[in-house]
This record gives sequence, structure tokens and C-alpha cells, in this order.
Amino acid sequence: MVPMHDDASAASAASPTARARDLGIPLPGIPGPFNALTDVPGVEVGLVTLRPDDRSACTGVTAILPRGRDGAGTPVAAATFSLNGNGELTGRTWIEESGQFSTPVLITNSHAVGAAHTGTDRWMHAHHPEASAAWLLPVVGETWDGYLNHINAERVTPEHAVQALDAARTGPVAEGSVGGGTGMNCYGFKGGTGTSSRVVPLGEASFTVAALVQANFGDRDEFTVLGVPLGSRSEAPCPLERTEWFAQELGAAHRSVPGAGSVIVVLATDAPLLPQQLAGLARRASLGLARTGTAGGHFSGDIFLAFSTANAGSLRSVMPSAPGAATHDSLEFVAWGQVDPLYTAAVEAVEEAVLNALVNNEDVEGRDGHRSYALPHAEVLAADFSHARR
Repeated sequence: MVPMHDDASAASAASPTARARDLGIPLPGIPGPFNALTDVPGVEVGLVTLRPDDRSACTGVTAILPRGRDGAGTPVAAATFSLNGNGELTGRTWIEESGQFSTPVLITNSHAVGAAHTGTDRWMHAHHPEASAAWLLPVVGETWDGYLNHINAERVTPEHAVQALDAARTGPVAEGSVGGGTGMNCYGFKGGTGTSSRVVPLGEASFTVAALVQANFGDRDEFTVLGVPLGSRSEAPCPLERTEWFAQELGAAHRSVPGAGSVIVVLATDAPLLPQQLAGLARRASLGLARTGTAGGHFSGDIFLAFSTANAGSLRSVMPSAPGAATHDSLEFVAWGQVDPLYTAAVEAVEEAVLNALVNNEDVEGRDGHRSYALPHAEVLAADFSHARR
């Protein structure tokens, strides 16, 4: 097993060890320079990983600043989509109402949503008191890491959320068992954090569409790579699905269900899109996940957020300063007839982000001797993609 990390380590970037393309998977599309969410100008990502040597925790926090540290509090156009609602993403009601949000985005484990929410409030009050003086509706998503993590031990604190936000930077983004993805599993392999991007020429302009996933979903037998059924063929152990750990802990009446878990997908772009167009972008995350094999199980919370960093200064929701104050706003947006390349990019980026979360990973031992095994690189390298669906 890989040795555990310090109790809390914060990072924004790391040199990737191996990613899906490094193993010869012939993925379509043109990635940005980092092949990460941070390829969208201004977007920053920070991670706090909790893996103490005593294995009392295997969890963490991922923080995303859509407009960077200085731009927090300035709205971004946004939309959400729930493929299956067995999960949580706070702030969705306001996004659906106004088509925007103006706080950071945090992702953590299912029982740490409150801590991440409080930490975001504290961070915003410290760095953007003019925003916190009015009201804040932080966006916090979650997936369940209770197989590897003592999820009820409350190891994630508001301070960890603050640390993740302080660590947020541009540049390469660490993947695998880091940040909120530290204790997650995907298709019965070690899962977690993954990211990817696509550069999209559109007329005389060029835009970026990028995805970051916290991958904790899927049945081992569902997993495919470009149509090749690697999951059903894998010789890697799958104790999450193929042992009686859940029944032993909760009683004989309970059985773990393959594919239970969740996935949070965050899609970012610098293309000027309306909230309705971003809703379409968010829905396309479903297709990116489907390309990796999942059918979207009932016990999985599959929730997606899409935002655009264009149109800075628009979509503000502030009380009028005086009678006669400005009563209108304006938005530039891509013509509806031109959005398809952006939708394709979203599908491709989500698919590759999931594969990166699996490939750029390691075997992990968590609480009570529970183990999760990484997708074997040798099995990917041996796969024949010559007749892949593309």
C-alpha cells in the first residue's frame, strides 16, 4: 500500500505522473496547455488532502474560484443539472432563479458540506467583506467517501475549506486521491479528482471548455474506455463491491449496491453563454459520463454545474442605490446556432476527466483496513483501441 500523507496538506498544482493520454488512449479533441479546469482564464483550483498516518481520515476539500481570488463576489453566469438527485449541491435554488452565482465552489464528502459552507462564509468575509455584508449562498457539492473514510468523525473543518481556498492557483491541477476526491472510488477502482479541457475554435474566436470531476460512481462491470470493456476484464481486486463489508457494519439486512456513490461535475468556459445555454452544457456532462459506461444508478448523486467567466460585471443582483439607478443589464452570447462545438467539447472533457481521475491514481488503504485499488496501467496499455468507437 502507498504510505499515508500528513494530516493536512494543501496544494493547488502538481506535476501529473500519468494521465489517460500518456497511456495511449486516443481521445478526441484539442486540450489546453494544462488539460485542466485552470485552462479557462482566471479559474483557480486549490486542494486540501487529509490522509494521516493513523488512517483516521481519508478525505479532503477541493476549492474552485471561477474568477480567481480577486474576482470572488463577481457573478458568473451559471446553470445546474441533476442526472440523479441522491446528492447535494448547495446554492442551486439561487442559480436556477437568477442564472448566476458569485461565491467559490467547494467539493468535499457528504457529511462535510456544512463545514465547507461555513469555511467559505469565513473566507469571503475575510477577503470580500463587501459581499459578505449583504448575503452569501456558497456552492458546495459532495460525494460519499465512507468506505475509506470515517465519514462521521467530522475530520473536515471550516479551516480546511479556508486552506483550500487560500491554496487556489492557476496551473496544473493534481488528480486522483487528492482534495475532495481523496477517499472516493470510481467503477470499483480508486477514483477521486480528475480534470480536462478542450480548445474550441468558433468563428474568428477561440474558447476553452473544461471539466473537473469528483468521481465516485459506477459499477465495475460497466466501465469502458472508448468502448473497450476494461472493467469486466480487469483483474484488479474490487473489495468495495465484492466483499460483505457493508452488511458486516450495518447489519445483514443491508447490502452495498454496485454503482452507488456520486459524481460532481464542474464545467467552466470563457465562451459568452446565456444561463439557458449553460444548462445545455451542464446536461452534456451526462453524455461524457455515459461514454465511460455508467447508466446512472439510483444510489448515486450525479449533479453538474456549468459556468461562464465571460460578461464580467453583468448579472449582478444588488439593491438599487437610489431612485433612477440603472434598470437594465446586457449580455453578449454565442448564437444558438453555433453552440454545438461547445457541447461536444463538454462531453469530451468530462469523459477524459473521469479517465484521468482513474489513471492518475494509486492503491489506497483507508479506515479499518479497507482498500481500494487503482486501475492497472498495464491493463490500459494492453487494450486494443484500434477498433474504438471513434
